[in-house]
Amino acid sequence: MKDKQQLLNTTLAGVIAVSAAMMATSANAVPDNPKQWEKCAGIAKQGMNDCGALDGKHGCAGQAKIDNADSEWVYVPQGTCTKITGGVIAAVKPAK
Repeated sequence: MKDKQQLLNTTLAGVIAVSAAMMATSANAVPDNPKQWEKCAGIAKQGMNDCGALDGKHGCAGQAKIDNADSEWVYVPQGTCTKITGGVIAAVKPAK
């Protein structure tokens, strides 16, 4: 009986620990389908920008010449841009 109770207690403790960990990570997770997107400038890596440069030097995605250029941007879920080092919000738009 003592072994069964110990097994039950250990199993229950494991379930509680996993549940707590899942709640902690999901509270800070980026939403899968955000209602709004931010055009976040200053964080795009070379060749990884989402569209034309803010300064008009080019009009297409994937043409960033250097990492973290002020005029290059990527879309991120609203509320995340300023949490990224160097991120500056250039615009906000509704998600599709």
